[in-house]
Amino acid sequence: MAFQVAVCGPAEATEVERAVAYDVGQLLAEGGAVVVCGGGDGVMAAVAAGARSAGGLVVGVRPGPSREGATPDLDVAVVTNMGEARNAVIVWSADAVIVVGGSWGTLSEVALAMRRGGVPVVSVGGWRVVDADGRDVPGIAHVDSAAEAVTLVFNPCG
Repeated sequence: MAFQVAVCGPAEATEVERAVAYDVGQLLAEGGAVVVCGGGDGVMAAVAAGARSAGGLVVGVRPGPSREGATPDLDVAVVTNMGEARNAVIVWSADAVIVVGGSWGTLSEVALAMRRGGVPVVSVGGWRVVDADGRDVPGIAHVDSAAEAVTLVFNPCG
């Protein structure tokens, strides 16, 4: 079975976030991974476009009762009618999670991935979760580039 990587990020993404997400998608596809995302705008559309540009397979897990609003670069659109609860489906379908940028929905995906445990969680310019003393909560790898993020999910132990 193929290695599946969830890529999470805001629908209202910056140009930088979209560029990083596109590169993440392209690199994941080149490495043979299946990209799982929310299938909408912003980071989701960019990662799907990047993966498709490299011949990859992209699965979008949609929040509503139809495929309406899905990015055209999806190979598969899973219609859930679950709203934001679909974030659990995205995270639980993944062997690793890459976060690009941040929004409240993205933060919920980070939290779900951390609660799940056992999967690498890598953040590129996304949420920094800190404890009461201001220290990074262990378990989320913070990197500066798409290449670093993809390298970590393919080789989590270095």
